[in-house]
This record gives sequence, C-alpha cells and structure tokens, in this order.
Amino acid sequence: MKAVVVEKPGIIQIKEVSDPTVGPKDVLVRVAACGICGTDIHIIDGEFPPTTYPIIPGHEFGGTVLAVGEEVIGVKVGDRVGVDPTLNCGECYFCQRGQGNLCERWNAVGVGSHPGGFAECVAVPERTVYPLPAGMSDATAALIEPISCVVHGFHMLRANVGDSYLIYGTGPMGLQNAQLARFNGARVVALIDINPARLEIARSFGFDVVGASLDEVREVAPRGFDNVIEATGKTKVAELAIDAVIRRGKLLLFGVCPPGEKAAYDAFKIYNQEITILGTMAVLNSYGPAIDVLAAGAVDTERMVTHTFPLNQFEEAVALVRRGEGLKVQVTPNETRG
Repeated sequence: MKAVVVEKPGIIQIKEVSDPTVGPKDVLVRVAACGICGTDIHIIDGEFPPTTYPIIPGHEFGGTVLAVGEEVIGVKVGDRVGVDPTLNCGECYFCQRGQGNLCERWNAVGVGSHPGGFAECVAVPERTVYPLPAGMSDATAALIEPISCVVHGFHMLRANVGDSYLIYGTGPMGLQNAQLARFNGARVVALIDINPARLEIARSFGFDVVGASLDEVREVAPRGFDNVIEATGKTKVAELAIDAVIRRGKLLLFGVCPPGEKAAYDAFKIYNQEITILGTMAVLNSYGPAIDVLAAGAVDTERMVTHTFPLNQFEEAVALVRRGEGLKVQVTPNETRG
C-alpha cells in the first residue's frame, strides 16, 4: 500500500510499504480521510518526544472496515468506523486508576510507534474502533479525534451552564473549543488572536466578542472569565492568560507548549483568588461522547474542513497548515488527483 513515511525529522517520503498485519483482535480500516494536526507538524520537525522513527503519521481518521481478526466481535467488514488512536497498556499504575491517557507505556496510532492514518489502510485493535452514525460524512469522522480532545478538556473543566469563556487562539482547535462552549450553554464566548483574518473567521462562526488582546474583550466579563482556555500552544500566552481568570475561575492549558519551556505565575494570586490551573492530555473516555456531540450538530463540520488533498500532495497540505491558511486540512489516502 501507499503511505506517508517520516523517515526521520524533516525527511518525508510517500512510498509503497508493506500491507498491515491483522492480528486476532485487530481491525483493518481503509482510511477515508485523515486530518493534519499540529502534533503531526511537531512529529515532522522532531519536536514530539514520544515519537519513534520511521513513523507513518496521522491520528485523526475514519474509514471502512476491510477485514477483522478471528476474535473481533464488535464490527464487521463494510462497517464505517472512527478510530480512537490511544493505545494505553491497561496494566500500569495510571491505567488501573482509569487514567489511560497518562499511561506509563503510552503509545498512539500515528504518534508514538504505531503506523497511522496517512496511509491507504491501518490495522488497529478492536477496542479503539467506534461505529459511525448513519449519515456521518468521512470528513466529519476525521474530526472526531480532535473534538474528543476538546470534550476531555471540558470534562476536566467541569464547567456550568451560564459560565463565561475566553479562548486564546482562533485556529481549528480554538474554534472547536468555542463551539463546544456555546453548545454547553455558555453565557458568553470571547476569543483572542493577533491574526485579523482569523478573527474574521471567528466572527463568521457567530462569535462577536473577539479581539487582539484581553483589553479588547474584557468588557463582557469585567471581573474575569469563569473558564479561560489556552489553545495556541505558546508558553508566553499560557503565562499571560491567568490575567483573564475570575476569582475561583479556571485556566485550561489545552495547546501543546514546547517541552521544557517555563511559565511564571504569581503564586499569591493563585492562592488568594482560588484559581485552578489545569492541563488536558489527549483523549480519555471522550471519543464516544465526541461522536454524540458531532451528531447533535455542536460543530459546523462543513465549514471547519476547508482543504482536502490526496496522499501524493501531503507535503503541499503540510505547507498550507504551516502558513496558517484555512482551518482543518484533511488528506484522503485512497483518492488520486492533481
């Protein structure tokens, strides 16, 4: 089959590789669409420590079941499915406590060492496979994984109906967080971005409270916001975002900041104002709920996916993501064009 292979940081090849081996509890999925995530860019650049090379990247995907192992009982050939890329061991200290996203032997499809979705086919354990609702498009199926990360973040926040939200960053993940906030009964959702074009995109999704700085949106929540979500992955932004949090409010670090960079916080302020700072790592018991909220129309999926490329134009797709153009960029490994 044909696949994208990151041989080592900075070296990408699109080439023929061996077909996946299907074990007794595995499901072989013909990939319909796979989204490009910021993590994929980090993998290509050698900036994501869990990755081993060479790797077939891609962890936001869905498709059709081509074959199943003899012990598979939950899906059959021809079913359309989404795939939760998490491959926790199920046995370590954290897995035993229901915290598989913090697994001491953490691995993930297309991220750690397991081949991913920028390929014609992927073999994955049955436990990672979820049947799709009738009528869900291939493009929407490839959005389940990023939405499941957002859902996990909201599980961490334990937010209330009527809360106020401020989101730093209006890229794909920032906009998906904003749409989930609105779906969850937010009183107000404000967004900050230094890119004017991105702010206009946010307005087109129905978010009117937008600006390039906290001062430009503060009037809708003069005491601060109940929930502040950092979705840029910039350490300096993660540091400054605490200034937007109301007393007893929460700051959720959603974006992936570079490992080793330090953010400085006023410890007295955190103590005195009872502020909570949270991290959210990937997916945990949130892939199924993500399917449900997408099926309920929580996210404008048609407008979120702005570009689609065939596999042989993968590097062009990556270049577009690096330029910050459009929103969600997806690759269709089994289509050829261009």
